[in-house]
Amino acid sequence: MTLRSTRRSVLMGMAACAAAGTAQAQRGWEPMRPVQFIVPAGTGGGADQMARVIQGIISKHGLMKQPMVVVNKAGGAGAEGFLEAKGARGNPHMLVITLSNLFTTPLATGVPFNWKDLTPVTMMALDEFALWVKADSPWRSVPEFIAAAKEQKLKLGGTGSKQEDQIIASAISRATGAPLTYIPFRGGGEVAVQLVGGHVDATVNNPIEAVTHWRSGALRPLCVFDGKRLPDTGKMTETMAWSDIPTCREQGLDVDYLMLRGIFMPAGVKPEQVAFYEGLMARVRETPEWKELMQQGAFNTTTLTGEAFRDWLTREEDRHRSIMQETGLLAPQ
Repeated sequence: MTLRSTRRSVLMGMAACAAAGTAQAQRGWEPMRPVQFIVPAGTGGGADQMARVIQGIISKHGLMKQPMVVVNKAGGAGAEGFLEAKGARGNPHMLVITLSNLFTTPLATGVPFNWKDLTPVTMMALDEFALWVKADSPWRSVPEFIAAAKEQKLKLGGTGSKQEDQIIASAISRATGAPLTYIPFRGGGEVAVQLVGGHVDATVNNPIEAVTHWRSGALRPLCVFDGKRLPDTGKMTETMAWSDIPTCREQGLDVDYLMLRGIFMPAGVKPEQVAFYEGLMARVRETPEWKELMQQGAFNTTTLTGEAFRDWLTREEDRHRSIMQETGLLAPQ
């Protein structure tokens, strides 16, 4: 090979590399290896179900070149997952799907973690809660259930200790004087199964965690813990839609609670890396599979990013601190 041809080959190689770099810059940052998707909760619950739907959507529609791997880290009411993400500073190949244990776990346990130890990406939705009983139970309204609870000290099952479900259980007791016995389980799926099996008398599961059992005729919703009725009017059973379930307030129980379903990254990541996942999740939300999940699970489809999301997180942390102090679930300071 002559000197001239050698120089030509080198220059062509440099040009090709430059073109590839330009194309990459135009596309923006993309993951270079599999993305670990941490679920700080047990399998079968709402967060786990949502994470796996997101994983399936990304794979089915080819929204990301690298695979996404869902990993459940439920230990310590989710502290295991949060602390791992906190220790992964600067790692753009890790995501965390959060529920409101983002606030409740550090407030209840004193574990050295705060949502500011992560990078907020996007709020995917807000999740509802409903008061569920067995379909063959004698209670068909909230007043009937509360009256029975005052006489029998009924058992109410929920996910985790000093978490969202127990906050609601404590709030019910404070509002009504009914001394409910709270029974914690590892995940929302297990909670629903325990109710179907008659091992607890009621639950405050998310709709997505109990909808299958409702549709099968095993469970009955008494009310939803929202200030207004759920909007979806499509029939979920032969006779009822989500919109047919009354609010708890309509039946004299003044307790409301909505739960976060959000996506976070470790701290110290670059803006272009956050932007990639913001865009990815925006594309996820446009798919028919996501819209079906939102309908099946009766989700509030509010979404936020950027400063608006950070402002919401700040307000929610303050609200949870106040609620947990009122219900006696706040860790000693």
